[in-house]
Amino acid sequence: MLFDDACPLCRREVETLRRRDQGRGRLVFVDVDDPGYMAASHGGVSYGEAMGRMHAIHADGSVIRDGEVFRQAYALVDLGWLYAPSRWPLLRPLVEAIYGLWARRRLAITGRPPLQELCRSRTQGA
Repeated sequence: MLFDDACPLCRREVETLRRRDQGRGRLVFVDVDDPGYMAASHGGVSYGEAMGRMHAIHADGSVIRDGEVFRQAYALVDLGWLYAPSRWPLLRPLVEAIYGLWARRRLAITGRPPLQELCRSRTQGA
């Protein structure tokens, strides 16, 4: 599961999932904000893509995005019931729209620079 460790809300979510995983290794977390993050090692998901939307990579290399990441991650730690309603045909589009809104505003809400600025800083080695 790719996440932004500099985001306090993302970090809290990951801490919850880690705690629930109880060391079973069902979930592995990769901090995309780490300067050593390499897309080639993580499903080809670029820094900008990973910072813009939620991504996870299955052991077989397939990439999932957005709400599906949370549905599958929570199912792996026996909390799948929390996200089960987000699979329902009438709710799924609403949940995905709300997630999309959150993803677009996440950096501003958490007091971070805009995505374009973060990407530019990263390519300039700052």
